[in-house]
Amino acid sequence: MDALTPNGRRPECRSVTSKLVRDLMTREVATLEPHDKLQVANDVMRLGRIRHMPVVSDGGELVGIVSQRDLFQAALLKALGGCTVSAGQAVFDAVVVEETMQRGVVTVSPDLSLKDAAELMLTRRIGCLVVVENGAIAGILTESDFVRLAREI
Repeated sequence: MDALTPNGRRPECRSVTSKLVRDLMTREVATLEPHDKLQVANDVMRLGRIRHMPVVSDGGELVGIVSQRDLFQAALLKALGGCTVSAGQAVFDAVVVEETMQRGVVTVSPDLSLKDAAELMLTRRIGCLVVVENGAIAGILTESDFVRLAREI
Protein backbone atom coordinates (compact mmCIF):
# COMPACT_ATOMS: atom_id res chain seq x y z
CA MET A 1 0.00 0.00 0.00
CA ASP A 2 1.27 3.49 -0.84
CA ALA A 3 2.13 5.86 1.97
CA LEU A 4 -0.11 8.92 2.16
CA THR A 5 0.67 12.43 3.36
CA PRO A 6 -1.32 13.94 6.26
CA ASN A 7 -3.81 15.39 3.76
CA GLY A 8 -4.51 11.89 2.40
CA ARG A 9 -2.72 12.28 -0.93
CA ARG A 10 0.19 10.30 -2.31
CA PRO A 11 3.41 12.27 -1.77
CA GLU A 12 4.35 12.23 -5.48
CA CYS A 13 1.04 13.79 -6.54
CA ARG A 14 0.80 17.51 -7.04
CA SER A 15 -2.38 19.21 -5.93
CA VAL A 16 -4.72 19.94 -8.81
CA THR A 17 -4.24 23.68 -8.41
CA SER A 18 -0.48 23.40 -8.93
CA LYS A 19 -0.57 21.00 -11.90
CA LEU A 20 0.79 22.12 -15.22
CA VAL A 21 -0.24 21.36 -18.78
CA ARG A 22 2.70 18.93 -19.03
CA ASP A 23 1.18 16.87 -16.20
CA LEU A 24 -2.04 16.19 -18.10
CA MET A 25 -1.38 16.60 -21.83
CA THR A 26 -1.37 13.68 -24.23
CA ARG A 27 2.17 13.31 -25.51
CA GLU A 28 1.53 11.00 -28.46
CA VAL A 29 -0.08 13.29 -31.02
CA ALA A 30 -1.39 12.08 -34.37
CA THR A 31 -0.86 14.75 -37.02
CA LEU A 32 -1.90 15.39 -40.60
CA GLU A 33 -0.22 17.16 -43.48
CA PRO A 34 -2.00 19.85 -45.52
CA HIS A 35 -2.06 17.70 -48.68
CA ASP A 36 -3.62 14.65 -46.93
CA LYS A 37 -7.13 13.77 -48.12
CA LEU A 38 -10.04 14.31 -45.74
CA GLN A 39 -10.64 10.58 -45.93
CA VAL A 40 -7.29 10.00 -44.19
CA ALA A 41 -8.29 12.43 -41.43
CA ASN A 42 -11.70 10.81 -41.10
CA ASP A 43 -10.26 7.29 -40.93
CA VAL A 44 -7.57 8.13 -38.36
CA MET A 45 -10.00 10.12 -36.20
CA ARG A 46 -12.63 7.41 -36.30
CA LEU A 47 -10.27 4.50 -35.65
CA GLY A 48 -8.23 6.32 -33.01
CA ARG A 49 -11.26 7.94 -31.39
CA ILE A 50 -9.56 11.31 -31.87
CA ARG A 51 -11.47 14.58 -32.14
CA HIS A 52 -8.64 17.01 -32.98
CA MET A 53 -5.58 16.61 -35.18
CA PRO A 54 -2.87 19.23 -35.67
CA VAL A 55 -1.74 19.82 -39.25
CA VAL A 56 1.99 20.18 -39.82
CA SER A 57 3.97 21.24 -42.88
CA ASP A 58 6.61 19.07 -44.51
CA GLY A 59 9.12 20.89 -42.29
CA GLY A 60 7.18 20.03 -39.13
CA GLU A 61 5.73 23.52 -38.60
CA LEU A 62 2.24 23.71 -37.08
CA VAL A 63 0.00 25.24 -39.77
CA GLY A 64 -3.53 24.29 -38.71
CA ILE A 65 -5.86 21.94 -36.92
CA VAL A 66 -8.75 19.74 -38.05
CA SER A 67 -11.57 18.68 -35.76
CA GLN A 68 -14.40 16.23 -36.19
CA ARG A 69 -16.64 19.27 -36.50
CA ASP A 70 -14.60 20.48 -39.50
CA LEU A 71 -15.08 17.10 -41.20
CA PHE A 72 -18.79 17.17 -40.45
CA GLN A 73 -19.16 20.68 -41.86
CA ALA A 74 -17.28 19.78 -45.04
CA ALA A 75 -19.53 16.78 -45.60
CA LEU A 76 -22.67 18.77 -44.76
CA LEU A 77 -21.80 21.59 -47.14
CA LYS A 78 -21.35 19.12 -49.96
CA ALA A 79 -24.59 17.32 -49.04
CA LEU A 80 -26.51 20.60 -49.04
CA GLY A 81 -25.07 21.27 -52.47
CA GLY A 82 -27.00 18.29 -53.76
CA CYS A 83 -24.48 15.50 -53.33
CA THR A 84 -25.66 11.95 -52.92
CA VAL A 85 -24.11 9.82 -50.18
CA SER A 86 -21.69 8.26 -52.66
CA ALA A 87 -20.81 11.71 -53.97
CA GLY A 88 -20.28 12.83 -50.37
CA GLN A 89 -17.78 10.00 -49.95
CA ALA A 90 -16.05 11.16 -53.13
CA VAL A 91 -15.66 14.58 -51.48
CA PHE A 92 -13.64 13.02 -48.65
CA ASP A 93 -11.52 11.28 -51.26
CA ALA A 94 -10.98 14.49 -53.27
CA VAL A 95 -10.76 17.35 -50.74
CA VAL A 96 -7.46 17.94 -48.97
CA VAL A 97 -7.02 18.85 -45.31
CA GLU A 98 -5.69 22.32 -46.16
CA GLU A 99 -9.12 23.28 -47.55
CA THR A 100 -10.90 22.43 -44.30
CA MET A 101 -8.38 23.04 -41.50
CA GLN A 102 -8.57 25.94 -39.08
CA ARG A 103 -5.47 28.10 -39.32
CA GLY A 104 -5.67 30.03 -36.05
CA VAL A 105 -4.33 27.31 -33.77
CA VAL A 106 -4.15 28.24 -30.09
CA THR A 107 -0.90 26.96 -28.62
CA VAL A 108 0.43 26.91 -25.08
CA SER A 109 3.61 26.08 -23.23
CA PRO A 110 3.79 22.84 -21.25
CA ASP A 111 4.57 25.01 -18.21
CA LEU A 112 1.20 26.80 -18.25
CA SER A 113 -0.98 26.03 -15.25
CA LEU A 114 -3.99 23.79 -15.86
CA LYS A 115 -6.19 26.52 -14.40
CA ASP A 116 -4.97 29.01 -17.00
CA ALA A 117 -5.29 26.40 -19.76
CA ALA A 118 -8.88 25.64 -18.75
CA GLU A 119 -9.70 29.33 -18.64
CA LEU A 120 -8.23 29.81 -22.12
CA MET A 121 -10.27 26.92 -23.52
CA LEU A 122 -13.46 28.24 -21.94
CA THR A 123 -12.86 31.84 -23.02
CA ARG A 124 -11.94 30.92 -26.59
CA ARG A 125 -14.63 28.19 -26.73
CA ILE A 126 -12.20 25.60 -28.06
CA GLY A 127 -11.89 21.88 -27.39
CA CYS A 128 -8.11 21.60 -27.34
CA LEU A 129 -4.80 23.36 -27.01
CA VAL A 130 -1.74 22.30 -28.94
CA VAL A 131 1.27 22.21 -26.63
CA VAL A 132 4.44 23.57 -28.21
CA GLU A 133 7.93 23.46 -26.75
CA ASN A 134 11.08 24.64 -28.52
CA GLY A 135 9.10 25.15 -31.72
CA ALA A 136 7.83 21.57 -31.89
CA ILE A 137 4.56 19.91 -30.90
CA ALA A 138 5.07 18.40 -27.45
CA GLY A 139 1.50 17.30 -26.87
CA ILE A 140 -2.15 18.18 -26.97
CA LEU A 141 -4.50 19.08 -24.12
CA THR A 142 -8.16 18.32 -24.71
CA GLU A 143 -11.47 18.44 -22.90
CA SER A 144 -11.15 14.68 -22.48
CA ASP A 145 -7.91 15.15 -20.53
CA PHE A 146 -9.77 17.38 -18.07
CA VAL A 147 -12.55 14.78 -17.74
CA ARG A 148 -9.90 12.15 -17.00
CA LEU A 149 -8.43 14.45 -14.33
CA ALA A 150 -11.85 14.97 -12.75
CA ARG A 151 -12.32 11.21 -12.56
CA GLU A 152 -9.08 10.89 -10.59
CA ILE A 153 -9.98 13.52 -8.00
